Amino acid sequence: MPRNASRTAATAEPKKRLPSRARKPATAKLGGKAIAAKVVAHLAADYPEVTCALENESAFELLIATILSAQCTDERVNMVTPELFRRWPTPAAMAAAPIRALEKVIRSTGFFRNKAKNIKACSRELADRYDGEVPRDIDAMVTLPGVGRKTANVVLGTCYGLATGVVVDTHVTRISKRLGLTKHSDAVKIEKDLMRLVPQDQWVDFAHRMIHHGRRICTARKPKCVECSMQVFCPKIGVSAS
Repeated sequence: MPRNASRTAATAEPKKRLPSRARKPATAKLGGKAIAAKVVAHLAADYPEVTCALENESAFELLIATILSAQCTDERVNMVTPELFRRWPTPAAMAAAPIRALEKVIRSTGFFRNKAKNIKACSRELADRYDGEVPRDIDAMVTLPGVGRKTANVVLGTCYGLATGVVVDTHVTRISKRLGLTKHSDAVKIEKDLMRLVPQDQWVDFAHRMIHHGRRICTARKPKCVECSMQVFCPKIGVSAS
């Protein structure tokens, strides 16, 4: 055997590949804004026409519907609001509604006593301080009873086209963490991350699209990853391999 035969044989062997679990995903080198841009583009293609799932005909109706949607499905809220607004169509009428009557109409949305109290108080504020109009200012909105940043962002973005922030609900929270857009669980911190990563002119539609995606594809228990257009770059953080 030639002196360097063993060396030649050794160098001819193919290099060993790292196990698949040791290799980083193709998007590992992408920064947060790069991934966010991909998410925005894919969501826009998948859900070009988006609207708020809560049925409404005015800012006041959407405000009340959003308060009712806490810990409740939009479908259930949409079943309740037609009767609610038929009986009390304006802030003044809602403010004057007997609390027990309000509770009875909204009972099926859950936490109905606290919601009825907030709805009545919020309506009173609108009637007394804002001439029955929903203010177009987030600082004023969040002073209303039962209204936080999420509710304010929903109303201001949907009804007035004002991008004051990003709506963060359970769907937005879940998907943002799976995509690696945030590591937080607190809604305020998640919103700050998304506001930094997503262009402001996309905030309103981005949130609507994330919510639609969370209901249809990226569900809580069994996400339909094989049907998701973002599966090629989604790191699937926290998603079970099964």
